[in-house]
This record gives sequence, C-alpha cells and structure tokens, in this order.
Amino acid sequence: MKFTKMFLAALLAVVVGSLLSGIVWILVLVGAAGSMNAQKPVMITPSTILKIDMAENITDAPTINPLAGFDFTSMKQTGSITLLNALRAIEAAKGDERIKALYINFTGMGGASGAALEELRAAILDFKQSGKPVVAYNEQYSQITYYLASTADKVYLQPEGAMDWSGLSFSTLFFKGALDKLGVKAEAVRPSSCKYKSAVEPYILKKMSPANRQQMQELCDNLWSVIVSAIAESRKIESTTLNSLAETLAITLPEDALQHGLVDELLYEDKVLDKLAELGVERDAKGDLNFVSLGEYAAQLQIDVQSLTAPQVGIIYANGQIFDGSGEDDNVYSANLVELLIKARKDENIKAVVLRVNSPGGSALASEVMWREIELLKAVKPVVVSMGDTAASGGYYISAPADVILCNKMTLTGSIGVFGMFLVNDSLLDSKLGVTLDTVKSNRSSDFGHGVMGIMFREPTAAERNRLVRSVDKVYDTFTKRVADGRNLSRERVYEIAEGRVWSGSQAVTIGLADANGGLKEALAVAADKAGIKDNFRTTEVLGELSPFAAFIQGMNKSVRSVLLDDVSKAVVAEREALQRVLNLSGVQAYCPLYVTLE
Repeated sequence: MKFTKMFLAALLAVVVGSLLSGIVWILVLVGAAGSMNAQKPVMITPSTILKIDMAENITDAPTINPLAGFDFTSMKQTGSITLLNALRAIEAAKGDERIKALYINFTGMGGASGAALEELRAAILDFKQSGKPVVAYNEQYSQITYYLASTADKVYLQPEGAMDWSGLSFSTLFFKGALDKLGVKAEAVRPSSCKYKSAVEPYILKKMSPANRQQMQELCDNLWSVIVSAIAESRKIESTTLNSLAETLAITLPEDALQHGLVDELLYEDKVLDKLAELGVERDAKGDLNFVSLGEYAAQLQIDVQSLTAPQVGIIYANGQIFDGSGEDDNVYSANLVELLIKARKDENIKAVVLRVNSPGGSALASEVMWREIELLKAVKPVVVSMGDTAASGGYYISAPADVILCNKMTLTGSIGVFGMFLVNDSLLDSKLGVTLDTVKSNRSSDFGHGVMGIMFREPTAAERNRLVRSVDKVYDTFTKRVADGRNLSRERVYEIAEGRVWSGSQAVTIGLADANGGLKEALAVAADKAGIKDNFRTTEVLGELSPFAAFIQGMNKSVRSVLLDDVSKAVVAEREALQRVLNLSGVQAYCPLYVTLE
C-alpha cells in the first residue's frame, strides 16, 4: 500500500512537472513569435544614425533568465541591452562608415544607474573623436539625463518642455516610530568603531546620527561635484555658475535653460531631425532618416572569426545582494559564484578575469567564502575588479583581493563594517494580535534566534548579547584584515578609512580603496595587459544557467508585481523592499542598504 502511494505521488509529480514545462515553452514560443512579428527588419544603410534611447533598459549584468525581458501580462518582449554590449556598440559605431551621427533622445529612463551613465558618457566622448556629430534632444531633462546629454555637440529642448536643475538630495525613511507603535524593538550590534555603519539606524533611531549625516552630506556633495564638473567641461560653463543656477532655481522654463547656455535651441523634434539632415545625414526615398537603436546595432555587429582563437579575458558578474548557498534569481549566491570562479580558474583559454561587482553586500560568511575562491583564482591568473553602481560592504569584501580595482567616480563603495540585528516582540503579538508563545527547551538559550517573521518572542540575555557582540567583532577583524592584505595597507590605516563609512568612487581612489577611476572597458584593457595579451584578446562572459521552470516563475512574479504595484510610488516600493531585505537577514551582515537614486 505504501509503495502504491509513493508510486502514484511520483507519477503525479512527473505529470504535473511535464505539463508546467510544456506551458512554459508554449508561452516562450508564443511570446517569441509575437515579438518577431512585431519587429520590422533592421536595416543599416550607408547613412544611419545610432540612437541612444533610455527606454531601452541598460542593465549592468546579463540575466541568466531567458524570460527576463518577457512581460507575461502583455505577452511582449521589452527592449534591453547590457552595459558591455552598449559600450561595444558605441565603440564599433565610431569606426563604422555607415553610422553618420549619434542621436541621444530620452523617451524614458529604463534603468541605467549613475555609474552606468558615467561609462556611457565616456564612450560618447570617445565616439566624438571620430568627428561624427552628436545631437541630443528631449522634451524634459532630469539632472542625470542632462548629465549624459551634455556630451552632445548640440543639445535641444522642446519649446514647452522642462528641465530640472536644483541639486541632489538623499533621504532615508526611519521606521523606529512605527516599530514602537507596533510594540517591536530592534536589537542592533555593530563594532564600537563602526560609527558610520548606518544600516541599522532606520530601526533604532528616528533621524540620521551625526556620523551618518556627515557621510551622507559628503557623498551628496561629492556626487554632485562629479556631475557639475563634467557638465561644466562639456558646456564650457563655470562650475560656480552651474551651482549658482541650482541654488537660485534659475532654470525653471525652457527659455531659462537657453538663456544660461544649458541648451542650444528650443525646437520641436521634427526640426531637430531637419538639423540632423543638414549635418549630412541622408533621408531615404520616403524622406525619413534611418535610425538604429543600441540594442539593434549591437545585434548586427559582425563576429571577427580570427578572434575566436584568441586568448580570452573572462567577465564574471557579482550583481545583487549577497546570500549564502545557491539560488536561482539575479542576486549573488556564494555557491553559484564560486562555481563560476572555479570554471574560470580551470579554463586554460581564459588568461585573466574581470570581476564586475555591483552589490551592496549581504552575508558576511558568503563574502568570506567567495573571497577565498577569488584568492585561489588570483594565484593562477590576473583578477581585476570593475565596480558598478555599488560595491560596498560585502561587495567590497569580495573586491579587496583583486590585483587591480577600478571604479567609476559615482560608484558607492567602502562601507567596511558589519552588524547583527534582530527584532524583539515587546507587545505586538500579545496585545495587538492576541498571539502568545510557550516554549520548552533543553538548555537556557536553545530558543535564542528563533522567531516568527524575523521577530523574537523575548529579550536576549546578557550572555546572548555578548555572543552576538563576539561574532560581530570577529567578522569585523577578519574583514579589515582582508582589506589590509588585499590593498597592501596597514591595519591602522584600514581602521581609519573603515568604520562602516561609504565613499564615492572618486574618494575611494584618493584614500587607497581603489587604484583608479574607470569603467568596464578600462578594466578589460588592464586585465589583458596584466596577462600579456593586450594586442590580441577577446572577452567572454562566464555565466550560470537557470532552469526553464525557475525562469517561468521569476517572469510570472515580476509581471504580477508590476500589475499590483503599478500605481505605487517607486520610492515607496524601494523602501518596502529594503525593509523586507533587512527582516530576512540572519547572521552577521556585511551589508550596505544605501540605494542612491540620481534624478
């Protein structure tokens, strides 16, 4: 009887699994067919304009989910391109005689970060060395889109459009008041010297601590100075003038932007297209200009057959929050990344590795596990770290052993510090919900750390608090040693620049946490040079795999979330997700939940 039940259960699992797998692939094929039918063939004529449209989502790392860009609610594929391919496309267009101009037109902001735009900006400036014109147009400019558009030879704005020029501000939501009302208390432990480790502050304070306010103000000022300096150089306007315009809110109307030299003319887009034609870009028989997007052009690039046998520089992506073990979403799981590092170490065709880090950190233990594997990799071939938008806390932990660290000026990095935290139920479950708990245990602290939804049912004892303090101090000691050894710094110097403090990329170079400012392109060149193959190499992405079922579930989750949260502020959603991440944390964390949105 027992065998029959087991057999039937197994048979049912096989049938259900097969049905679900069939549904997945039917949806994929239907969606792919629909996408192909909806897209017209891309033609690159002898007079084509490469168009940078931020509605085309630019991602820092490729997803392992083949359905990542597929919207199950509309059954359509959304446009997306990796930063690496975007940079390759702009570089190729520089020498492509068919590409006559570059057109920057923002019909949306698909998701490129400040650091990614910094790399795109550098690529556009390099493109201009070809002598080909670069034109920018938009109906309204945010500060960060204008930062990119300011590279253009001519910047145009819609006559009734808008432009924001008011400076940067960073805000943090604090939840202590809400926790007090709910009858929940946050217990946080961090090393006494980590006064800047602010990850726990929203749950134990009602406003920024003096140390956190200091670091946030300096970060804000530093990132703003990067934006202002770049625009000042491109537009030939003094930085003091740009700051004065922001301080006085002088840029309110399109006419203000024109008067102060931030744009060249106020034009409707059809007139801008006429300007492009006047620059020598030919129209087709119907009188239209031929545009090709970054994604379309990247897909058309020809593979150099000779380079297929060239030695390789591998790219491994550490993108997302750091977790222990393995997982099948777009985060950094120690077992998954270790597998890729081992693969790159044992591949004789890969002569050097670029580790692209875009992570706020997470589990300290997972960071240590990956650190060890990077050390083993570095022993046999060069390892260069390229930092994206954020490479902080655990993200810096895994960067420290690299031979060379490059970061963008707007990268957030450092945050060398750790913490432990748990929530204690004061009165929430009993007085608010009428839920009580009774426990039996073999030893005094057997139930320590056990709770519901991340909330413990009792106060920790002095011995239990001391246990957490010892764990946190031990991890911090190891973390600072890893940094000292990796960066060839004294422990005393590391303690000075650690303290959990977040630094901008430009500051990181000054204090020795990074070697130079530069992006992915520069990191690949450095890696090839250190491997002795700079004159003949090709890049290869070392990626993991995702099962079809996991891809389907991820896609469905994303679509359902987009429908449910369609009318909810992005800022509120981001804060809710940040709170959920903290509630899910366990063990000692090397985590920096600082997400800076530049607008």
